[in-house]
Amino acid sequence: MYIAIAGNIGSGKSTLTGLLAERYRLHPVYEAVEENPYLADFYQDMKSWAFHSQVFFLAKRLDQHLSEINRRARIVQDRTVFEDAHVFARNLYQAGYFSERDWNTYSALFEGVARALRRPDLLIYIHAGVATLKARIARRGRAYERSIPENYLAALNQLYEEWVGGIKDVPVLTLPGDELDFVENPEDRSWIYQQLEVRGLQPFDLFEEP
Repeated sequence: MYIAIAGNIGSGKSTLTGLLAERYRLHPVYEAVEENPYLADFYQDMKSWAFHSQVFFLAKRLDQHLSEINRRARIVQDRTVFEDAHVFARNLYQAGYFSERDWNTYSALFEGVARALRRPDLLIYIHAGVATLKARIARRGRAYERSIPENYLAALNQLYEEWVGGIKDVPVLTLPGDELDFVENPEDRSWIYQQLEVRGLQPFDLFEEP
């Protein structure tokens, strides 16, 4: 099973990825945030570094997809290449940080390989409001994230709603991120596990990876 966890910056994707990987013995694939050499510059000057940063994420996620996700039986992924394209890159284009030429180049790169990529068996979407996102971003203490504008997070939330609402070929489980605290509250974690297990995922399954 390939489970993808989607959500805005600070929604808790990485934490949930780790929890599900441990409980269900899934291979975790994490977002390469710390590896992106453009990210700190991007948050200081989005227009100058938007294309560089998004192309890095696109290349990294495509490599992860082809080398890990397409090849393994049981995977949980922290953010997908699909939302990178349909949410993050599109937001930069709509906000004027991507030129028309950059957007067309990025889209051609994505569309050229998208058909070869495995689709998730289940998409978990963590929906959280801007206030929740800002509080969680502050708690994790990444210096370069302190300058993220609230309107940037709000625009991403809007595109997430449009993207998730348009998905027809993948089951979606939406988690109310403003209400659930799956980091500190065992009852909230149990509720999420119940939602997954009624959808066929079982803990402690032992198997050999191909």
